[in-house]
Amino acid sequence: MAIKVPEITALFWVTKLLTTALGEAASDYLVRVIDPVIAVGATFLVFAVAIVAQLLARRYRPWLYWATVTMVAVFGTMAADVLHVALGVPYLASSVGFAVILAIVLVAWQRTECTLDMHSIHTTRRELFYWATVSATFALGTAAGDLFATVFHLGYAGATAVFALAILVPLAGFRFWHWGAVGSFWFAYILTRPLGASVADWFGMERTLGGLGIGHGPVALVLVGLTAGAVGLAQARDGAMTRPASRRNAGPATSTPSR
Repeated sequence: MAIKVPEITALFWVTKLLTTALGEAASDYLVRVIDPVIAVGATFLVFAVAIVAQLLARRYRPWLYWATVTMVAVFGTMAADVLHVALGVPYLASSVGFAVILAIVLVAWQRTECTLDMHSIHTTRRELFYWATVSATFALGTAAGDLFATVFHLGYAGATAVFALAILVPLAGFRFWHWGAVGSFWFAYILTRPLGASVADWFGMERTLGGLGIGHGPVALVLVGLTAGAVGLAQARDGAMTRPASRRNAGPATSTPSR
């Protein structure tokens, strides 16, 4: 089976941040305009369809991959919010709980496959571990973002600043302190979720709650456009890389003069 995940580039990180923010804004909007039970149930169905389609794909396809990531973001946000709003679980407890789940998944993945490398995801079992990890990071990031913003009283702007600084740590560790590429990647990947969620909440939440009051719907709409643009670039790049070599390298057509 071919590699099922994208190359790790600057475009990957930009798109990842956009999808995390989109998942937060879309989730907050949906549960406000639709009955929360219906919203969660419908989102789970779309999430399940996206995961199955991604697992059945033969190779990495940008639109399918990022649509799946977006649905993980939306459903992961709802799952974390349901624990707090519907079941009354404190953000600190849910953050710790999701962190433990994430650690268990990563340890099981490492012990089973002997690697956590993104570039090694070319079997169904590794892909299942990958999506379990991604889902856990989204749920953890949602709870952690709200924990810092509300329980720790940093506000959404303050939480954004904290996570923006925190995500520089694995970048600096990899670039200057010779940290391992795999560990640095997952460190940064986990932090993209609370960073994106905090940004979305900062723009979308009411001013009385520490936001800018733009509204979750408009924020989600803008993020849909930005995410679509980023995925379009990834699709164009993927198309250029997968064209047959004879077509990629073909020069301008020339004709042979007749004699």
